[in-house]
Amino acid sequence: MRMATIPPMDLLHDAHALAPVLTALRHSLHQEPELGLDLPLTQAKVIAALDGLGLEITPGRALTSVTAVLRGGRPGPAVLLRGDMDALPVREDTGLPYASALDGRMHACGHDLHTAGLVGAAHLLAARREELAGDVVFMFQPGEEGQGGARIMIDEGVLDAAGERVVAAYALHVVSRGAPTGFAATRPGPMLAASDTVHVTVRGEGGHGSSPHAATDPVPALCAMVTALQTLVTREIDIFDPAVVTVGRLEAGTAPNVIPESGRFSATVRTFSDASRATVRAAFERTVHGIAAAHGVRADIDYVHQYPPTVNHDGEAAFALAAARDVLGEDRVLPAPTPLAGSEDFSFVLREVPGAFLGLGACPPGTDPGTAPMNHSPQAVYDDGALPHAAALLAGLAVRRLALATADAPSAVADPAAPTAQE
Repeated sequence: MRMATIPPMDLLHDAHALAPVLTALRHSLHQEPELGLDLPLTQAKVIAALDGLGLEITPGRALTSVTAVLRGGRPGPAVLLRGDMDALPVREDTGLPYASALDGRMHACGHDLHTAGLVGAAHLLAARREELAGDVVFMFQPGEEGQGGARIMIDEGVLDAAGERVVAAYALHVVSRGAPTGFAATRPGPMLAASDTVHVTVRGEGGHGSSPHAATDPVPALCAMVTALQTLVTREIDIFDPAVVTVGRLEAGTAPNVIPESGRFSATVRTFSDASRATVRAAFERTVHGIAAAHGVRADIDYVHQYPPTVNHDGEAAFALAAARDVLGEDRVLPAPTPLAGSEDFSFVLREVPGAFLGLGACPPGTDPGTAPMNHSPQAVYDDGALPHAAALLAGLAVRRLALATADAPSAVADPAAPTAQE
């Protein structure tokens, strides 16, 4: 596999020189976290951080995204790098000097590092503009945490922002637990799960708790449904194409001696393929309706498809591992042994174009990676030292992928057996 001629460690060396600027940006983002699709403060900070780099910058229309295009000095295709920008509705409990100043909001998932890391990649690549054989699209995305911001940006044309469709797309995600700072991992095929949310309302006929025979009690039906859904996963789903069904909310009744007219529960469903996703939905609905009929109650199901599985294209995953070893060092990159049951809306990008999603360790020094508070925790802490690694890794993926494409060697990353965008 031919790589770029830029010495592999130059990017990481130069990224470390940017560390003070990137750390200051990350702390500023962390102190003023914003939620969902509307991130005006974050958008303004990103645009200011990109000032002077000679990028073509386009703000989003339906959301406060930033799309920036870097034109390389030589002709070639375009690649895309993504960084998500939104925070979570979590009250921070870290005690950091730069902790969130906005109560009930926190960058508990590390998206402030993603944003600052992508800004760093833009600086590294802009300094090498004349060496780039093609263009780079920087996708600064709001609304990853459940609002599907990636899909909206795709609808607004981010994949074609350079004038033609990007040939590959890459993103990374930091983890506060599980890996020391600067260690990267990815894998071919499924990297993260599809995420669906299901709301079930069971309707019966209320009455007095002393006379259940004179009412139609939804509570036993609710309990039977929750139990049966666990059996469904263990008896109907292929263990080599797994699924997770977790009921996280169960609600019924107002008093111990009142049989309620209705009750409800909500569940999250995680699957790793479109086929398993369809199987689980059909089995879920059949189970709930069957139990409802047996109990003489009615069940209404609101089954919401959120994010599809994040599936790395095989050739791009292999390329990303090789590029990461070149940038970060051979001993800092490992193939991920299994996918994770978390979900990501970068999955929408990977259904449109080839690419890969990588994990990057950001567990602070002196903290046990095996026991540190994990992503989404109010106590989650991420190491600023991961910022140069994130910036260099993203920049290295772009440099090497453009060089590879220009060398007219698509076979080095193409995988005829990989799923197409519509599979």
